[in-house]
Amino acid sequence: MTILPEQSLGMAAYRAPSLFQPHRARQAFRDAHEGKIPPLAGLYLGLSAVQIARFIAPLGFDMVWIDWEHSACNVETMTTMVHEIAFMSEGKTIPFVRVPSHDHAAIAYALDAGASIVVPQVNTVAQAKHVLSATKYGTKCGGTRSAAPYRLIQGITDTPIDKSKSVHENQNDQAAVMIQIESLEGLANLDSILTEVPEIDAVWLGAIDCRVSMGLRWESGVVPTEPQWLEIVAQFQNTMEKHDKPSGGFAMGPPEKMRAMGKGKALGIVAADTVALLSMVEELKKARQIFSLAS
Repeated sequence: MTILPEQSLGMAAYRAPSLFQPHRARQAFRDAHEGKIPPLAGLYLGLSAVQIARFIAPLGFDMVWIDWEHSACNVETMTTMVHEIAFMSEGKTIPFVRVPSHDHAAIAYALDAGASIVVPQVNTVAQAKHVLSATKYGTKCGGTRSAAPYRLIQGITDTPIDKSKSVHENQNDQAAVMIQIESLEGLANLDSILTEVPEIDAVWLGAIDCRVSMGLRWESGVVPTEPQWLEIVAQFQNTMEKHDKPSGGFAMGPPEKMRAMGKGKALGIVAADTVALLSMVEELKKARQIFSLAS
């Protein structure tokens, strides 16, 4: 059997000529979705710290999700975390940033840092069009992204992958845009969103926010079984299949649970810094028992 470079090199096969540029994450999503490579195995970083990013960079995850939406993180810290992940992994890990809003500047900051992006709370076609506009260069593709004059150095870090295209056209093809559907409104509009904004690369069903918006409880580690929720999941999956679009989601836990949660996904978040830290509680319980005066 022939082993493709993408299979043997992992995400390093999708890196750009310069690590200051984003990976070819769009292609990685598509290849994983089509079964040419295994699903991307990702790490969720809920804590914003440069030291954490530097430590996990060489561990071998395909992607790292920097949560700029729900962490106390300024632009400089986010940018440095992106660089630490890309450079300290030697291009073997793709940095993704969940931006805090649909704001044009926030999206540009993350993309200029060299990351691909996750955009939360996309509910309408108009919002999706705005997001894509902020991520793309050139009115030809509906883009309004500002071209930074010195983000990339001419002839040094702006080397294009496809030399028949400009560096800006190349970057349009490189960084991935994954949106999150986190409400019934977003789910109802998802078919229209993917029809009118086909450049969206992947979609993540935000179960926590969606369930909260429906008045349903969310409990970590508990698989929801309510009929209305199962209908929501089925509707999401049917829409994704209709548009042949990659999806992402959590895929954590024992092997059988990880396999079930990751089924059909191009991206599975298989670990999280916060979950790993919470495992220390069990060590504390064990220590309390060992050191108990009663023992």
